[in-house]
Amino acid sequence: MSLSFLSFLPGIDRGSKSVRAVCDLPSCHNRQLMRTIPGVRSGIQVGAQWYCSVDCFAFASRVTLAALSLRRSFDSARQPRLPLGLALLSKGSLAAEDLRMATAQGPSDEEELADLLLRSNLVTEKQIATARSQQWGYPVFAQDFSSHLVFSDIPRVLLRACSAAPLHYSTTAKRILLGFVSRVEHSLLESIELMTGCRVEPCFITLRDCEDQIGRVTAPLSHEEQVIEEPGPPEKMARTVGRAAVEIGARQATFTQCKNHVWARIAGKRGKVDILFRPGQVPGGEIFKNSEYLGETAPLLG
Repeated sequence: MSLSFLSFLPGIDRGSKSVRAVCDLPSCHNRQLMRTIPGVRSGIQVGAQWYCSVDCFAFASRVTLAALSLRRSFDSARQPRLPLGLALLSKGSLAAEDLRMATAQGPSDEEELADLLLRSNLVTEKQIATARSQQWGYPVFAQDFSSHLVFSDIPRVLLRACSAAPLHYSTTAKRILLGFVSRVEHSLLESIELMTGCRVEPCFITLRDCEDQIGRVTAPLSHEEQVIEEPGPPEKMARTVGRAAVEIGARQATFTQCKNHVWARIAGKRGKVDILFRPGQVPGGEIFKNSEYLGETAPLLG
């Protein structure tokens, strides 16, 4: 009777197919086949990719960070079903003569028109929210939530940039109710769903309620938010991500772009950190033309 060496290692034998999937960084020189053995460093998962170390993870993230920095939000292409003025008229919130008077002053967009109508006391914030609801086809949140605290890990910088506030956040039901003031920012909806795994349901609220609610939002103790105003080139952004990964003992990372921000979420043994980069024109735009870019193996950390 012949025995193979693997017969003495049933734990490794059972996982032999998965351990062959080594680090997804092509230039990685660490060829250990130990990713599924208890007690061995488990690496960092980014979607379908797995990286054996923080150095490999940070190096690979340069391409992702560069691509997201160059991408622009497409929310501006989405238009409401009807103009704000017509929505106010159809609800009986505004007289036709008052609308003509307001538009004669030449507001440049609907935001300026709404401000003008509010300053002139021709409409209320609640009537504006109701008109927005008709414009976009989403409900108005009419309940009183003045004493309602919400634990949320959605970055405040994105909430303020999109004039939105979480009204309900349930991790067990995987549901988030998000109130908007002016328009439904679909890039924010998609980014939150990607990062949290929760279904986001939009609605409309008044500007005052939005500001008050953002002030009441409480982040979990294990969550940290970092905003980088001048992130620099992708190499520098990758170093920032890598340092955060070291600090929290990263096990998983997700990247997305929202409202001219690049959002990196890193989760690990010691908590979770959101890094928000606000890139301008990205230096090193030749990143995708340089065939040696991914072949370079110098570590980013150390």
